[in-house]
Amino acid sequence: MTVFLGLGVAGLVLLVLALVFDGVLEGLFGGAGFLDGLFDGLLSLPVVAGFVSMLGFGGALVLGTTGLGAGPATAVGAGSGVAAGWLTWRLSRALMRDQDGAAPRGDDLVGTAGSVVTAIPADGYGEVLLRLAGQPVKLAARSAGATAVARGSEIWVEESLSPTSVAVRPVQR
Repeated sequence: MTVFLGLGVAGLVLLVLALVFDGVLEGLFGGAGFLDGLFDGLLSLPVVAGFVSMLGFGGALVLGTTGLGAGPATAVGAGSGVAAGWLTWRLSRALMRDQDGAAPRGDDLVGTAGSVVTAIPADGYGEVLLRLAGQPVKLAARSAGATAVARGSEIWVEESLSPTSVAVRPVQR
């Protein structure tokens, strides 16, 4: 029973280490040609940890509650370990596929309201603060109407000139 409980605890410790040092072992062994891809998918560290933990705890449970010997306890523990490893693999695949929409682009700024941080001269650039995907973004800005825009003015983005600059017009109220 001690061996099974030791395997169960070792699996839990391995799982905690896999979560804390996320990807360290995969990075260490990633350069070795014959080990390339070994820690991906079915042989990832969380899957192995789930298997070892359930092998140990399942075997200890069977050994402690029934009169069966170590052989049947190992078989039941291995079966529950395979099930836990498979569930871990499926869950990690589902989480890796969970993707939201595409990354925001500069054209997504057109029509966005913001404020002037550095005054925009009639013939040059100033700075504006906008929100892109909920995050504040400070960009260079040019006045679309070739008129100066004072600091603190509310603006509206008319055009994306480059990834770091926009053409704006002041909001008329």
